[in-house]
Amino acid sequence: MSGSGTGLEGFSAIVTGGGSGIGLGCARRLVTDGASVTIVGRTEERLVAAVAELATLAAGGAIVQHAVADVTDEDAIAAAVARATEPTGGLDAAVACAGGSETLGPMTQMDTDAWRRTIDLNVTGTMLTIKHAARPMAAAGRGSIVGISSIASARTHRWFGAYGVGKAGIDHVCQLAADELGASGVRVNCIQPGLVDTDLVGFVTAGGPVLDDYLENMPIARVGTVEDIAALVRFLVGSESTWITGQVIGVDGGHHLRRGPDYRSIVEPIYGPDALRGLVDPS
Repeated sequence: MSGSGTGLEGFSAIVTGGGSGIGLGCARRLVTDGASVTIVGRTEERLVAAVAELATLAAGGAIVQHAVADVTDEDAIAAAVARATEPTGGLDAAVACAGGSETLGPMTQMDTDAWRRTIDLNVTGTMLTIKHAARPMAAAGRGSIVGISSIASARTHRWFGAYGVGKAGIDHVCQLAADELGASGVRVNCIQPGLVDTDLVGFVTAGGPVLDDYLENMPIARVGTVEDIAALVRFLVGSESTWITGQVIGVDGGHHLRRGPDYRSIVEPIYGPDALRGLVDPS
């Protein structure tokens, strides 16, 4: 059952990658506004700790729970979606936030298996989340799905390997789903975060030439917060955005207006300057 007004009372939502970072920030915002939320991730210990935190914010009978699942495992994500429908008997919102990368380095020295795993995590994981979350939504004739990609999908990040490619795939999967599911009243949008202060990018936000380069390419020159992303997620799943679908929206301080960041200072000491222009030692 959907909520009314500006609150999310009566909503049921699922957030993949909800145990930490942007996913946890999104779950926190949805719970605070009244939704029952199921967070999904691969590490139960982390999920249990996150649920304990989120439960302190829940009110009005809202339920906070977790489901352990790898989003590339279809049976596991189907079960997680089913669990997310238990609090209200339906599903109003899904945030596909699980993602990441195992690749960093020149294309000519790419670990092909790591490339495949990264693409699978980002693209297939988002597709499976949409596939199963959309089923109860379509049956009810309403619902909102939000994918989380990255500025790396819109601006090349040299030596980032499969990460940006996978995030671009998320953008397209979300737009394809929006085009198909609109007939059943289900909306699908995607957010491209810029540099957001999470543990995943702590090696950048700690300071140094890479952070300096990020800030030089942002008209609003600051590192983003998980709350910046969660605020837009909240808007996109709520009643305020019922005629918005198929959008890919940057939340990046305007970074998309300029160029991708320069990771040379991190990558060059590992691979050497020749490798960064595609040369491979034949020995």
